[in-house]
Amino acid sequence: MVALAIKNLNKSYSKGNKIFDDFNVSFDTGELIVILGPSGCGKSTLLRSIAGLEEIESGEIDMDGVNIANIDPKDRQIAMVFQNYALYPHKTVYGNLEFGLKMRKVDKETRQKRIEQVAEMLGLTPFLQRKPKALSGGQRQRVALGRALVNSPKLFLMDEPLSNLDAKLRVKMRSEIIQLHKQLDETIIYVTHDQTEAMTMADRILLLNQGEIQQFDRPEKLYHEPANLFTAEFIGSPAMNILSLPVENQQVQLLNQTFKLPFTYDNSSIYLGIRPEDVTLTSDGEQPILYTENLGNEYLIFVNYQGKEVVIRSDRDYPTNGKYGLSLNPDKLHWFDQDTQLRRSEL
Repeated sequence: MVALAIKNLNKSYSKGNKIFDDFNVSFDTGELIVILGPSGCGKSTLLRSIAGLEEIESGEIDMDGVNIANIDPKDRQIAMVFQNYALYPHKTVYGNLEFGLKMRKVDKETRQKRIEQVAEMLGLTPFLQRKPKALSGGQRQRVALGRALVNSPKLFLMDEPLSNLDAKLRVKMRSEIIQLHKQLDETIIYVTHDQTEAMTMADRILLLNQGEIQQFDRPEKLYHEPANLFTAEFIGSPAMNILSLPVENQQVQLLNQTFKLPFTYDNSSIYLGIRPEDVTLTSDGEQPILYTENLGNEYLIFVNYQGKEVVIRSDRDYPTNGKYGLSLNPDKLHWFDQDTQLRRSEL
């Protein structure tokens, strides 16, 4: 297990296209960290910089206090699992697992023992003599994981390893990676654009946007206490409803509800955020239903409020030709500064 600290990392792809500018973050020993964010936010670049597959301009990458930024990738004691498996098609499962050990000149007896241990751990023992073309997608991904495990690295990096799998298999592999992390008790840094993976797997989520940390905390914190407007709108499916409302006498009005701000606020307007499950429809209103999504176990109801689409999560359907009011749970309101877009909390 290792602790990892990235200090003052600078990375650009071309002149004027800076990905990271004095970027700093640290991960504790044995954590499963998920790096999450939209396309182009820098999550894969960060992972590849840690692995040594991307050159950095300046900064430190410390593993247990040792700066590895200038160490050759093969000597960093890091294993990386890629999205596309990266298996040798002409080699058997055994041969794929063995390749890295042979390159490191590990003796045959040790290689065999390590491969057998990892194959047993990942349920690959019956498939050791098969080639990748004879395996399912999930089995190939296990081989890719196994190839990382046999080398006994200090740090595991995973770059969207489940994105090529179908939905059912992704759920199964998520569970397997969580169990694997518990067995190994090693530090894993996992990149994904899928917030379901992030929320269900992570000890902590590092949410990035345009190379900057938006929030780094436990999954439930990102959902229930988003640090800013970006986090509020990015985390959750469907996303949090965000309304810009005028402020008068430290209060805001929404239809027939008045909410007093729980803090002193000097601006003339503020963002109010509310999760879809914290809004209900009432019969005393004039808001039309735009459309409804039937998900089987629940309904997502989309309502027009002053030209803004508001989504409500409900356990029942409503006639789309009716007019409705909105009722917000006053204990579940989120406030964001109109200028800074940062979360505002009670005094």
